[in-house]
Amino acid sequence: ANDAEVILTNKVTLSRELMDRLPKLKFIGVMATGYNIIDVAAAAERNIVVTNVPVYSTISVAQTVFAHVLNLTQAVGDHAAAVRSGRWAEAIDWCFWDSPLIELEGATMGIVGLGRIGQATARLANAFGMNVIAHTRTPREVSDTVGYFKTVDMATVFRESDVLSLHCPLTEQTNGLVNAERLATMKPSAFLVNTSRGGLVDEVALADALNNERLAGAGLDVLCDEPPKKDNPLFSAKNCHITPHLAWATLAARQRLMSTVEENVDAFLKGTPQNVVG
Repeated sequence: ANDAEVILTNKVTLSRELMDRLPKLKFIGVMATGYNIIDVAAAAERNIVVTNVPVYSTISVAQTVFAHVLNLTQAVGDHAAAVRSGRWAEAIDWCFWDSPLIELEGATMGIVGLGRIGQATARLANAFGMNVIAHTRTPREVSDTVGYFKTVDMATVFRESDVLSLHCPLTEQTNGLVNAERLATMKPSAFLVNTSRGGLVDEVALADALNNERLAGAGLDVLCDEPPKKDNPLFSAKNCHITPHLAWATLAARQRLMSTVEENVDAFLKGTPQNVVG
């Protein structure tokens, strides 16, 4: 990157120290929505434009939330595997299921974070007939009803949710947001879904809650370390289903991602940068 004026990055960190070694750098294009890998303050001091791709995966991530929700409430994968193994064929009567089957209508979906993905998830929950409550850092009266969801405080969203879905960025304030204390306030019958950032969850505390049946289940698309270490406590936790950070990766989302990256570079070269962050 020594002579680069434009850099595109996804996982590689661009720190203040690295920028000091790149005197020609004028533009950093983050090929993702989150831009915590960039020292945006250092970039601003050097007049380096930083852009991201803010909306490419919104629908795909919300869809993955409900892939996990439906798996947790219907155990589709486990029951399909049971049928394939011959267990239904060997059943002594017509009724066959291994775990409680849970209807979503009338249940409470709690959402932490009301950005684009949080709102898209709220719309899907509403379509399933769920009661939707949400916590957002945007100041609002907690009693306000906004369309198809109601905003509440953090304690309430943990306490009242039958399904709790995380949609907030990972910051110093949100690191370890789901900890032992907050898990203790949740219903033992509740499910946790995280498609946002792994660091939002204290993984040891979550594993402990699942193994001791203080929480009914979890669906996670993100972990603190990715790829994870083999001794991650969640791998052996009860009713914990982990997908490999794939919520963003539908073909349609990746096509939108690449198109927007191209548009961001083109807009910068034309002197009218778009999707600027920092």
